Order: sequence, then structure tokens, then C-alpha cells
Amino acid sequence: MSRCDPLATAIPPMKDLTTENITENVHIVNSQCRDPRLRYLHERIVTHLHDFCRETRLSTEEWQAGIQFLTEIGQISDDLRHEMILLSDTLGVSLLVDSINHPRREPATEGTVLGPFHTHDAKEKDNGAVLHSDPDATPLLVICSVKDTEGDPISDVKIDVWEGDSKGFYDVQDPNRTGPDGRGVLHSDKEGRFFFKAIVPVPYPIPMDGPVGGMLRRLGRHPNRPGHVHFMLDKPGYDLLITALYPRGDPYETSDPVFGVKESLIVDLSEVTDPAMASQYNVEMGTPLLTYDFVLLTDQQARDLRKQKAVEEMQKQNRDVVWHNGLPVPATGVQ
Repeated sequence: MSRCDPLATAIPPMKDLTTENITENVHIVNSQCRDPRLRYLHERIVTHLHDFCRETRLSTEEWQAGIQFLTEIGQISDDLRHEMILLSDTLGVSLLVDSINHPRREPATEGTVLGPFHTHDAKEKDNGAVLHSDPDATPLLVICSVKDTEGDPISDVKIDVWEGDSKGFYDVQDPNRTGPDGRGVLHSDKEGRFFFKAIVPVPYPIPMDGPVGGMLRRLGRHPNRPGHVHFMLDKPGYDLLITALYPRGDPYETSDPVFGVKESLIVDLSEVTDPAMASQYNVEMGTPLLTYDFVLLTDQQARDLRKQKAVEEMQKQNRDVVWHNGLPVPATGVQ
């Protein structure tokens, strides 16, 4: 008895394989896919990969090195180390995908990369909570608000916050980690406000002991991220915002290896100079202060903007498209 799966449909005959027609032949086989979006994605990635091979005259040794590189990325990754995310970040893909899927218009806050150090074990904390146990850090008071594009406050937004310590390490980089530190989950109050005590962020190198670090060294790139605090703002009915704030003047502000810095996310730190504020937030006079007003798009605003941008891009490509689960696919050949 044959161990082969029976053919679900008749496959169009392939042609004699050559460097010129291999792409067309792969498309013939993949054309049996019933999901139009998946079929479209594979058609484009095969086209670009094959064009890359032909354009660069890719050698067997180089292709094998690429396969080994990706294999090593998978082998070093685990629940706390996300080397594939780091690769995506350092190639600029993470920021590109986020910008496509979460487009912004004034006055909405711009997004940026999630990064490889987010976890799902951060504890729920009350406003005013201290996120860090680092005794060597410079304390930072963070006071923020969340509003919609009309300027109205948004209450009960879930705000996931995380940052590294005073030496530039995240808690997940500690081999003796017993639980979350430098991170927490807060909620905005009735006025859309939330506040907490963090530390003044410092620049730090992304992990260089793995395959991505080796890639950066071969490319002559530095690994140093400017100091920042990560935020993820989430509430049903609003578009998810993953972003970060970067204190102005960091030496790596203009050469972030993961391309996460945007001008609108660079902030000026001030100081607590009002005794009443120092008393209200239980901090010392002169404590560095970060204030920021986040603005969220509604889900509908984001969907409309995403579709508008997609239509504009398809028009640039002279493509007629239809929509499948809110995503574009070519109008021709849709099954």
C-alpha cells in the first residue's frame, strides 16, 4: 500500500526546470492553495527569494551559511530569549510591520518595536508603584495620560511597562531571575491618568552572544540601543499601541540598531521642583520627571487608515485587489 497522500485536485503539469522558469513552476504547485491571502503571500515571497538568488548569483556556500544561521537562531531561542525577534528588529522588519499594521495619524501616538524582552509575567500594580528593586539606579517619576483623538480621557486602559536596570540589563537576562523586576501592569484612572516610579533609562547593547550578534559584527554595526522605557497600551475598542519613550540627548539616539527611535517619541526629562508635587507622589525634590500624553486611535479609525494605506500601495503597484479578511489579495485568479 502506498504511503503517499492522494491528490486532492489535478495539479497543472510543471515544465522542464531551469533557472529561468523555476519560479513559475513553484507558483504552479502553490496555486492549489485554497486560501487566497496565503496563496498571495507565498507567490510574492517565492518571487522575491528567487529574484534575490538570481540577482546576486547566490553561491551554494552562502545559501548553506544562511540556513545554518537561521538554524542557530532557533536553537538559541527559548521562552525568555527571542533571538528571531532580535533578527527581525535589527533588519528593520519589526518596525516596518508595526507601521503597516498600526498606522498612525495626528494626534495619535506613534508605535515602535516590541523588542525581545517583553514577558507575560509582569504583576498588576497600583498607580504610584515602584517598578524596580535596583538600588544603584536614579529614580524617575513617570506621569502620563491616555486620551482619544478628540482629547477625551480613556479610563481603564491596561498599560504594560518594562525597562532595563541601571546597568542596561533586563530582568530576563539575569540567570538567577526568580520573577519579574523593572516591569508592571497598570491601569489608567477615570481621568485617563497613570503614574509610577521607574528609573532613568540608560543605553545598553542588545545581546551579542548569539547569531544576530555575529551578523552585526560582520556588518560593522554597533549594538547599542538608546535608553528608553517600553509601553504597551491596550483596551477593547482601541488599536493596540506598542511604543517606547526615549530621553533626549542619548548618544545612540540617531543610530538605534533596531530602528525604534522616532522623533515624536523623544522626550525631555524635567525635575520635580514643586514641594506639593513631591509630597503628592512621595518623591524627593529634584527627582527626574517624565511626562507624556498618549493618544489612541479607535479600532475603526485604525482599520480605515490601514485600508487607505493599503489601497494607496496597491495603486502604486498597479494592482487590482479584493479584500480577504481585511487584507488585500490580487483580484485576478481569486478562487
